[in-house]
Formats: sequence, structure tokens, C-alpha cells
Amino acid sequence: MFSFLKSDPAKKLEVKRKKLLEEAMRTQRSGDLKLYAQQMAAIDQLEKEIEALQAGK
Repeated sequence: MFSFLKSDPAKKLEVKRKKLLEEAMRTQRSGDLKLYAQQMAAIDQLEKEIEALQAGK
């Protein structure tokens, strides 16, 4: 009945992914490629979680 009040976990992950992508871009431009690779791995994991949540709907 009040399903519109529930937060969407995939939406929260999308916001987190977007912030990480912006951070990763700044990190890459600064030249720290090791940290950039770690951030991209975290982003990849978030994308997999988002896909799993969307597939479950």
C-alpha cells in the first residue's frame, strides 16, 4: 500500500557509484594509478550489485 515510501536500494548504489566515478576521475588525473585501479574495482563491484538488484525485481 505504501510502497512509494520505501527507498530503492539500487538508487542509493547508483548515487554512490556516481560519486566514486568522479573521485576516480580526479585520482586518475592526479596520476595515482594504483588508487585509481582500486576505485575502479570498487565501482565494478557496485555495478554488479546494481545489476543483481535490478534483475531481482
